[in-house]
Amino acid sequence: MLQLIFNNLKPEILILIGILFAFCFTCFALAKWSKYLPKDLGRDFAHDGKLSAGKPRGAGFVFIVVFVLCAVLFGQYHNEFLIYAILVAAAMMTGFLDDCARMPWGGLKKGLLDFAIAIMVAITFLNFNTSTVEVISLGMSVTIPTILFAILTVILVWTSINVTNCTDGVDGLSATLTIVTLGTIFGINQIKGINSEFNYIILLFIVCLLGYLWFNATPSKLMMGDAGSRAMGLFISIAILKTNSPFLYIPVAFMLIIDGGLGLVKVALLKFLKIRILKNVRTPIHDQVRKVMGWSNTQAVFRFAIIQGVIGVVVLYLVSMCYPF
Repeated sequence: MLQLIFNNLKPEILILIGILFAFCFTCFALAKWSKYLPKDLGRDFAHDGKLSAGKPRGAGFVFIVVFVLCAVLFGQYHNEFLIYAILVAAAMMTGFLDDCARMPWGGLKKGLLDFAIAIMVAITFLNFNTSTVEVISLGMSVTIPTILFAILTVILVWTSINVTNCTDGVDGLSATLTIVTLGTIFGINQIKGINSEFNYIILLFIVCLLGYLWFNATPSKLMMGDAGSRAMGLFISIAILKTNSPFLYIPVAFMLIIDGGLGLVKVALLKFLKIRILKNVRTPIHDQVRKVMGWSNTQAVFRFAIIQGVIGVVVLYLVSMCYPF
């Protein structure tokens, strides 16, 4: 019956209903069901970590479930998207189980799970798409050998999951940067005139994040936990792959990479190569700007978002000037 009603609606009306429903249902679900989420214990190593003690954690479970339901209900999906939706839900569940655990999962366990999900993304993408990528800055397309493309895709997905996860340490920061990043990707697709169906899915993801930010803006009432941050990172990587210009991930997610990625590089170099870098810099960088430079949480969120927004505008301008080749 519901599907019959949807079939009789104009596409524009259905799109509007889907967006409004996704936002309102996210807000409703978080308001009613956040009390069932695990409570944060207050992390000693985190800046102002004790202030988070007792807040519901793992809200990513709620807004990702709402996103998947809305995407399936309102989107014109096909097999490729269904697989991606399952993988986003899987990334959310690995994070949520970690959020619920009394003892946090080790980095190796989470890294291997992320690696497995990244492999599935690479296989799925290559099954439905080619390994030809557009290098817009050079005005050319390049066909990458399938195996190499798969390896690069796994690296992209794993990196995106983990840098986004590491950025989640300030009320509203990770979600806000993700919204700016996905908004830029949406603009790239609009300029290139491709992926119209997936563009709608991007909008649904953005409005679900906006519903979450209604409760997470400083001072937050709840936190997304790994359930949200890992799923967000995965979705960003899928979205940039669908632009056929995956190298644009570096500028469109620049602040996510800088904030969360520098810490990963710092730890990896010290652990595996005994090379010490950034000795006087706290990572993630949002801890440096708050603890050392004296920024407030709100300043960190707005200034990081402003920087990413400016970069996004530059990217959109360059894409519009260079495309089509």
